[in-house]
Amino acid sequence: MKQLFLIVVLALVFTMPVKSQKIVDAASAFLSSLDSGQQASCFYPFDADERYSFHYFPVDRPKGIAMDKLNPRQTKAAWELIKTCLSEKTVEKVGEIIQLEIILKELEHREPNDHFRDPGKYHLTIFGLPRNNTIWGWRLEGHHVSFNFSANNGKLVAGTPGFLGANPAVVQQGAEKGKEVLKEEREAGFALLHSLTKEELARAIVDKTAPGDIVTYTHREAMIAHPEGLLYSEMSSAQQEQMLQLISLYVHRFTKLFADEMLKEIQQAGLNKLRFAWAGYTESGIGKPHYYRIQGPTIIIEYDNTQNNANHVHTVVRDLCHDFGGDQLLQHYKAAH
Repeated sequence: MKQLFLIVVLALVFTMPVKSQKIVDAASAFLSSLDSGQQASCFYPFDADERYSFHYFPVDRPKGIAMDKLNPRQTKAAWELIKTCLSEKTVEKVGEIIQLEIILKELEHREPNDHFRDPGKYHLTIFGLPRNNTIWGWRLEGHHVSFNFSANNGKLVAGTPGFLGANPAVVQQGAEKGKEVLKEEREAGFALLHSLTKEELARAIVDKTAPGDIVTYTHREAMIAHPEGLLYSEMSSAQQEQMLQLISLYVHRFTKLFADEMLKEIQQAGLNKLRFAWAGYTESGIGKPHYYRIQGPTIIIEYDNTQNNANHVHTVVRDLCHDFGGDQLLQHYKAAH
């Protein structure tokens, strides 16, 4: 049944035409497709504490409406909303990460009625009324997928914390053998590392042992008090270009207009203040835990592959000014109410 559900979801993801539908229209259409009980389960005020609840692991969190509780029409409306905020490539990655739940269930020899690994346990939650003149937000959350969006006056103003993970990072057996959902993130990180000179590596590598998870974890504030690593200003022009391409890979998980705004803020804050830090093995491969981070005045990007014998990836984008919409947006919302 779960496999049939996933086939329906993936068919909707990859065959729906991309529309220039506004985020407000898509959210309103999704809400109106739900019955009253479903609406009650997925709707919260914008200032609810629940909006700051950020998870990316398989826990029992009956918050929002689960994807497997939606009929085909509602499922289509849900993916239309998702596509207004994420790039086409990211939507594909989300679908592939959901599919990994079936592979994990098989690898862990779980019983058919065991739903710990479940492609239907991905929830959508709406915070505040989606209107062109209101402050509101929404969240997509499940195992290894978590995006938190905020909008003001019909415009998307925040999309972080934004998390994607993959377990297994590289599928080792079965029909999907060799599949690697987050391959670009691994290859681009190692490409930048391997472009560094011996002296540059000494500044970039901050620890011989990779941390067991992303350092910012699920904290409300993405705080790494003492930035480490090789400065952008200490790189050659070719290396700087590689670093910008790596940043762009993560930022363009979002739609182009929003991603361009994020990149503009990163540039205005000072590219020379960006740092590239590495920990763990400097060669790729299962059994070789590794981690990298890009940190600047406005952003933290993390990649961690340490768990399950270094075949389990966590990645995150944290906007240090606008995570969860930012404090200023929340204050504006409270003042308006």
